[in-house]
Amino acid sequence: MTGFYYRPIAQTDRCRPAGALPLAGGWSWFTHVERLSRDHDPMVIPAVDVPEAELRLFAKRRDAICGLTMDRPRIMGILNATPDSFSDGGQHNTFDDAVARGFAMAAEGAEIFDIGGESTRPGADFVEAEDEIERTVPVIEALKAKGFDLPVSIDTRKGEVAKAAIKAGAAMFNDVTALTYDPNAVEVAALSDVALCLMHAKGDPKNMQHDPHYDDVLLDIYDYMAERLAFCDRVGIPRSRVVFDPGIGFGKTLEHNLSLIRGLSLFHGLGCPLLLGVSRKRFIGVIGNAQDTADRMPGSLAIGLEALRQGVQILRVHDIAETKQAIALWQAAL
Repeated sequence: MTGFYYRPIAQTDRCRPAGALPLAGGWSWFTHVERLSRDHDPMVIPAVDVPEAELRLFAKRRDAICGLTMDRPRIMGILNATPDSFSDGGQHNTFDDAVARGFAMAAEGAEIFDIGGESTRPGADFVEAEDEIERTVPVIEALKAKGFDLPVSIDTRKGEVAKAAIKAGAAMFNDVTALTYDPNAVEVAALSDVALCLMHAKGDPKNMQHDPHYDDVLLDIYDYMAERLAFCDRVGIPRSRVVFDPGIGFGKTLEHNLSLIRGLSLFHGLGCPLLLGVSRKRFIGVIGNAQDTADRMPGSLAIGLEALRQGVQILRVHDIAETKQAIALWQAAL
């Protein structure tokens, strides 16, 4: 991809000047953008100098996802029904524990429940689809049977697992490979009417942290996602159903992660809601001197609030009550 990229310089100050534009129809606004290019130095320019079609896309309110409007921050709670996930592996991999945790998440303030049956931590082993289904689908069925009213997201890269979960009541297909791993996943996503979260990952869990390289991590991932959205258009998946996750920690070094976080507002140019999953990840422990994943909640909150400042609509987190409190205080101070 050649030409210019535009990153809105997001602000939330109450002193909002006349002519400021809403960022994705949400709580942040902008008057200027950083113009980026692979061939020229970055330059700050007035928003009015951005091509009109792109400016409209930046300002437009995003479509609802899983029945949730995108005009305020939303919390997605993580449940890994696995023995080996990096943070909560083994804590909820029994049926009763997983069901109980689903209801606890709802009580703590989660608005989407994301369940996965295969760890995607660096170095994780492959899990057969049958095992993933056994770990996740009965939990979804039991939650729905007991009146669980949060939308459920199935975190999988396999079409067979997604199909079974959707049949059981899942309302989102969260694919860490952006529909590149399993050709059957494309058909499942195209034929259903559920929301689709497409994440960027370089490599697979077994090898993704083996010295990843990018020409320009921010622009490379933007181009990648633009191509995946064009692919979705071709196979009949409307952009109104798609959420984008830049995949912090998935084939990225610490500096790659920080570059993505600094530039998150660029991805509003894709025209779909943004989701960020940084909860308890290793780079937070490195910067914050927290070797134990359970001690990374403060750092997770800090990055989450920075994402919200840049207009990210969905935070995928382990610490739900703490995130809800942090958002409430952040909103009160706006």
